[in-house]
Amino acid sequence: MFSIIQAAGWPIWPLLLCSVVALALIIERLSSLRTSRIVPARLLDDVLAVSAQQLPTPDMVGKLAQNSVLGEVLASGLRAVAEEPQLPEAKLKQVFEFAGRRAVHQLERYMNTLGTIATAAPLLGLLGTVVGMIEIFGSQTPGGGNPAQLAHGISIALYNTAFGLMIAIPSLMFHRYFRGRIEEYVLELEAGADRLMGQLKRFTA
Repeated sequence: MFSIIQAAGWPIWPLLLCSVVALALIIERLSSLRTSRIVPARLLDDVLAVSAQQLPTPDMVGKLAQNSVLGEVLASGLRAVAEEPQLPEAKLKQVFEFAGRRAVHQLERYMNTLGTIATAAPLLGLLGTVVGMIEIFGSQTPGGGNPAQLAHGISIALYNTAFGLMIAIPSLMFHRYFRGRIEEYVLELEAGADRLMGQLKRFTA
């Protein structure tokens, strides 16, 4: 591996940094975007059952907010109604919308960075290719070529191109996968907020 890095030249170092960052982001997103941390299976039904007759206590709402992203959204509506019992429906809707935007921002954390790496890695590989081509042309002299410099230029061009694609392809695939998961979660968050808001209307004006 070290010999490959040596043969690839200095353009490989930005690509190595991108690979480390991309791997760290993918692991972090796989952990953070688990269903149990976003929309637990029975959470919405439990909240609807508890709040069917009366609002839950502040302690219960606090634990709900710490449970998951869906719990944070539902807890925001419960807190708003508890603080202002005759809260207008339009204002309650705004509370849920603001909580939803905050939740989406949390879900999309690091996604721009991962997308940037997926886009930039092939360009960094192309930069390595250009540097390798310069080495190749530099090896060609009127009196004859320099075989060692020619081989080094070819190594730089090929290794960097291949490494750039090896980083970009998985990064792009995971970026698209995470985007799809986030869209599904957003729909579930919206549906959960709508169901709870319909139930909380009895406590509002």
